[in-house]
Amino acid sequence: MAAQRFPLPSAKGTLPIADSHLFTDLIPPEAASEVTAVFRRHLEPYVGVTDDGTVRQGLYHLDDAATPPKAAVTAAETYLAGLMPHQRAVGNLPMNATEWRLWTNAIPTWHPKGMRLERLARADRDRALAVVEASLSPAGYAGVRAAMALNANLGELIDDYRDTLTEFAYWFTVFGTPSATSPWGWQLMGHHVDLHCVFVAGNTVLSPVFLGAEPTTGTGRFAGVQALRDETETALAFRRTLDADRAGEFLLGPSLRAADLPPELADPYTGRLRTGAGRDNLVLPPEGIVAASLPADQLDGLLDLIRVYLDRLPPARAARDLALIREHLDRTHFAWRGGHDDESAFYYRIHSPVVLIEYDNHPGVFLANPEPARYHVHTIVRAPNGNDYGHDLLAQHYRLHHGAGGERGR
Repeated sequence: MAAQRFPLPSAKGTLPIADSHLFTDLIPPEAASEVTAVFRRHLEPYVGVTDDGTVRQGLYHLDDAATPPKAAVTAAETYLAGLMPHQRAVGNLPMNATEWRLWTNAIPTWHPKGMRLERLARADRDRALAVVEASLSPAGYAGVRAAMALNANLGELIDDYRDTLTEFAYWFTVFGTPSATSPWGWQLMGHHVDLHCVFVAGNTVLSPVFLGAEPTTGTGRFAGVQALRDETETALAFRRTLDADRAGEFLLGPSLRAADLPPELADPYTGRLRTGAGRDNLVLPPEGIVAASLPADQLDGLLDLIRVYLDRLPPARAARDLALIREHLDRTHFAWRGGHDDESAFYYRIHSPVVLIEYDNHPGVFLANPEPARYHVHTIVRAPNGNDYGHDLLAQHYRLHHGAGGERGR
């Protein structure tokens, strides 16, 4: 996609952002209330995303046969050993630190803990990224790095916010002590990239995960970099197989244009996404067609789409997660809003008791398109019913090894 395809903004510096910080006292109160909600809510008691406010119990299980993440442990130990003591004080937090739930896919309005990658020496930054790489599949890591690179591409494309829209304007935090047997994890947080990875012995939970890009295709020195293509194209391929006479079961609406949406779905920043930052305890009734009601070929297409998101993890972990999802196809729903031609913007949601996936096209935030477009994508993956941040598995682990009064996490 050529650079001229993107509508560039005509006025620069319209948002009060400097050095990766959004100054909320310089924006309207209504907007300030929305963007600071993450900070206000992160100390609320954690429940998890639920259908009706009640957590379904017994969905997640510790796998005693799972292989401990030796490469990730080694990478994390190496990274922490290279930090100075004052850096470790803010870059390695306790396992039950509240900062697990303090993140944003936009620009922080607070001073984050963790080490900002672009402030680290290159060798230290490489060691931090090695932890991420060792925890994910090659495809998963490539997707994260593409989103980070495209953040810098955006800054160059609009020639603005060059101290914020960079490749390494991300905060990396290790929680707990890296171990093959004791719980630990890490968070990578910043614009369009938010990952939370928790290890409970050999069990890995990668949730919540927010990945986005504006644009999704690189230009200039980033030519060839692409993000979220499979999340887009696999979804379109599946949507095009669905029967028109069943549209009433899965189609929430034919358009993402603001004039065609209810006001609560036309926000230019959150769009249609319901489960983004600050929504850890959202009550969200399922909508859409039931997966188990689909004919075999269409069900395979839905599972192919789910695999796109699961395959960010190493193969063995992704396979276990897919097996768990298969157990709940009778309670798994798929919903779509928007078109499915070669250009229309769209939104979709896959809502299972054990995974919740959202994809949305957005209008421009830094680019100037007033309506949602495919070159601005937000995605999020949640572990509903209480297992975001590995919370459910951590509770099981602490009960097993420390009794009912053991550490329970966030």
